[in-house]
Amino acid sequence: MLAALPQTQCTRCGYPDCAAYAQAIADAQTPINRCPPGGAEGVQRLALLTGQAALPLDPAYGTEGPRQMAFIDEDWCIGCTLCLKACPVDAIIGSSKTMHTVLEAHCTGCELCIPVCPVDCILLEPASGGQTGWAAWSEAQATAARDRHAQHVRRGKPEALPQTEPLPPAHAMEQRAATPIDSRRTIVEAALARARARRAPS
Repeated sequence: MLAALPQTQCTRCGYPDCAAYAQAIADAQTPINRCPPGGAEGVQRLALLTGQAALPLDPAYGTEGPRQMAFIDEDWCIGCTLCLKACPVDAIIGSSKTMHTVLEAHCTGCELCIPVCPVDCILLEPASGGQTGWAAWSEAQATAARDRHAQHVRRGKPEALPQTEPLPPAHAMEQRAATPIDSRRTIVEAALARARARRAPS
């Protein structure tokens, strides 16, 4: 079941990762049409495995579209490290107080880094042209993303507690900001202060 999912680890299905969604499907606890990155072909794959009817994608969980790629605006990045913690496949590198960058070969377009960035310096651009769903993503890329996510989890990330029950469609923004609010505020305020100091005229 897991291999039928594209391994973007985007959480749009309402589960914390692709493995949790696959297990829920295997346990007949959730429908097979809640994975926008997999698209219609993904639903077909799951239908063949489960014997269920291939329903259209549930629009409450998103729509099929081109795969996205994240880019970080170097001029605005303040080195807060929040995006590093949010990325489920460790496709962002950098360290505290330094500019971060996205490893394009590993970015799954999950968008989890977008809501945690305090200065909105992360942009998304189409990475697959007009191709969507599985046509925009190869088996090799899915396998690599699954392996990177497994390594990410083994290192103790993300900081959020494991989620075993599905979240409603409106879960995304809350799920994607997993760092405690007070902790984030302290980190961000310090980073913004450093950024202002760097840009202040001497």
